[in-house]
Amino acid sequence: MGRWYPFRDCAEVDAVSEPVALPLTPSGLRPQPQRRNARSNRARILATARQELGRNPDVTLEELAKAAGVVRRTLFGHFPGRAALLEALAEEAAEAIRGAVAAGAERVAGPPEQALAHHVFGMWPIGDRYRLLLALARRDLGAERVAVILAPARDAVCSVLERGRREGVFHSPLPPAALSAALEAMTLALLEAVNTGELVDDGTQVAVATLISAGVPQPRASAVVAEVAPVARPAAG
Repeated sequence: MGRWYPFRDCAEVDAVSEPVALPLTPSGLRPQPQRRNARSNRARILATARQELGRNPDVTLEELAKAAGVVRRTLFGHFPGRAALLEALAEEAAEAIRGAVAAGAERVAGPPEQALAHHVFGMWPIGDRYRLLLALARRDLGAERVAVILAPARDAVCSVLERGRREGVFHSPLPPAALSAALEAMTLALLEAVNTGELVDDGTQVAVATLISAGVPQPRASAVVAEVAPVARPAAG
């Protein structure tokens, strides 16, 4: 007597008994669930770290693990110490800044006042996200690492300031490099004001203040920002 299957036909048997195959990756290999889980855990830990460090710069790795919903062993498997975690966050910040500078390259090539306003709108959301990270990086990773993170933004601002000075648009007595450093310090101070609740801004007030600090008269600065904002805000968001 043949073997009896409690199904209507062999096709149904095959459909049930055939193991489910994972889709192939571009390299032709099947993804490993453990690797996918590891990537997911790492991303969740980093996202949680950004949030928790924003609330409490002295949060411990154990507290981060609990907030991320992973065990200590998982967190320490990805980040063996605080410095390693901050370095990963710093690299995320660096990638975001490079991306924002690249995305705004075409607009930054326009008239200097508009270019500087576009730059502020493009960088403001990123600065807001990483405002405390930069302070932590200065303490934990050193000023040199921060300089590497901010290099693309600093280079872009210096280029715009130099061009604006040549064209007679920016009337600051400071040389471009010094003016760029001053504008950066002002921006970081305003980001801290956002963190403490003293300032609520989508970049508009900061853009006007930046242009005025660069030597653009206040009426002209406000008019330029009003013109740039409708275009710049969607790109920044």
